[in-house]
Amino acid sequence: MRRVFDFESDLARAAETVSRGGVIIYPTDTVWGIGCDATDAEAVKRVFSIKHRDDSKALITLMTKEMVDEYLPSLPETCRRELDYDVRPTTVICPHAEGLALNLIASDGSVGVRVPREKFSEALCQAVGKPIVSTSVNISGESAPAIFEEIKPRLLEEVDYVVFYRRDDRRKSEASRIVAFDSEGNLKVLRE
Repeated sequence: MRRVFDFESDLARAAETVSRGGVIIYPTDTVWGIGCDATDAEAVKRVFSIKHRDDSKALITLMTKEMVDEYLPSLPETCRRELDYDVRPTTVICPHAEGLALNLIASDGSVGVRVPREKFSEALCQAVGKPIVSTSVNISGESAPAIFEEIKPRLLEEVDYVVFYRRDDRRKSEASRIVAFDSEGNLKVLRE
């Protein structure tokens, strides 16, 4: 039997869970993700634990365009353009962030940021009013699930809420392109 859901109710439950420090599984503009409030160090710590991931490896953060100015105030214009205008989902390694959980930021002070152009993840950022962690729903080192059915059941049990939206979507998504900029502002592609 197919479960029927209401987009707004699903979004509200996901946003409430994230806002109270919970961890969710949700669809993004790339693969299904594990997410939490990117300003909540305890929630971020829990995401690392669920993934069995070394906390020295930074996680990606989703932000709306409006949040970029608040959390990345000294962002070079070349980085900003890449976040604003790339039509393919692109994660930009930014040199410095403010206001994010310290355990989310890489040892060199950088943070991976993506501005989602997917209905649910963009609406989630807006509803929570803060950046959202976005890391693939897998144990570290294993392949990322391209569709909901590929998520391992034990991971579904370790989070506080699993979004219903797009569970039936069978289109295979790919991980984002990842780029960084050197000190002169030159683009370096880390993953195409």
